[in-house]
Amino acid sequence: MKFEKKIGIFLAGEAVRKSHNFPRVLYARAAGPRRSNICSVIFEMEATDLIPRNVLVVDDEPLVCDAVKMMLTFDGHVVDTARSAKQALEMFAPGKYDVVFTDLHMPPMNGDELATRIKSQDPDQPIIMITAHSEQLQNTPPKGVDLLISKPFLLENIRQALAKVPSRS
Repeated sequence: MKFEKKIGIFLAGEAVRKSHNFPRVLYARAAGPRRSNICSVIFEMEATDLIPRNVLVVDDEPLVCDAVKMMLTFDGHVVDTARSAKQALEMFAPGKYDVVFTDLHMPPMNGDELATRIKSQDPDQPIIMITAHSEQLQNTPPKGVDLLISKPFLLENIRQALAKVPSRS
């Protein structure tokens, strides 16, 4: 079996509890402006056979945005990132992206409003929301959002979500 890296985002301290499920933790560090509550973790794991897609990742937290980009790039996807909903709307054009990943809470425009605005331009655009607040949404995606991924998450969660949304190619 071919093993490669697996990346996950965890709240600090959780990485240690989760790591027993994986062959070996290669790297763990706290990063970003909230160094005390977020860390990135890289594990070994098998590669995937997903079809490469053009992806837009939107998150105001640089660590999360960069980690999701790293995960998707690892699987061969072409990834653009935006640090705000406003920047995402400037980058978005119908048909440009196969899927959009967005955070829920981003000032001044939240991910649900971003999803509504994107869907008004392209009703068939798949949108996946990554949020630490899925319980507030009662695990039901807001209007305009196709799927929800709860934080903390793993590369496998991203892969499963991508497998559920139709390819636009």
